[in-house]
Amino acid sequence: MASIIDEDQALVAAAAAGSKQAWVDLVARYESRIYNQALRLTGNSADALDLMQEVFIGVFKNLHRFRGESKFSSWVFRIVHNKSIDLARRWRPPVQQRQFEDTDDLALLPSASANEPDERLVQDRINMQVQALLAELPIEQRLVVELKIFQSQTFEEIGVLQDISENTAKTRFYSALKKLKNVSEKNYAMP
Repeated sequence: MASIIDEDQALVAAAAAGSKQAWVDLVARYESRIYNQALRLTGNSADALDLMQEVFIGVFKNLHRFRGESKFSSWVFRIVHNKSIDLARRWRPPVQQRQFEDTDDLALLPSASANEPDERLVQDRINMQVQALLAELPIEQRLVVELKIFQSQTFEEIGVLQDISENTAKTRFYSALKKLKNVSEKNYAMP
């Protein structure tokens, strides 16, 4: 059975040669991961969709430049990183503090087709809290947290992706964790 890397390489080669189906398969393979990363970086779905669209446009335009010297996923997430930085430079979203205690729980309930509404409600609340906390971080730290926690990258890989040293990646990550801890203690402390 072919590995994901080999499958990606074959899809990239076919898409670069003009195969529409190969391109559709590549998009399908990465769209949810890119959207989730974009959502965590931007904090709202509209901006996440815009960022995802910019990423796929960038990937499509530059597909012929992918040489296979690294994993395709690393290359794609480098584009996500660059587009995220561009977005942050153009516009810094205002940090919105949500009052989770005052949230209308009925508005958060998933559709009737969900199997476990209570679990889904709890997960939705946690996701909103994570997004609010991440929005407190500068983009450089937010990207390191995203790559380390959500993309499972090593500090060495993060350094390469962000064109920084491994030690700088570590410093940004641990500084971000300290800020997140302080913000979460301040905002979500029990009365």
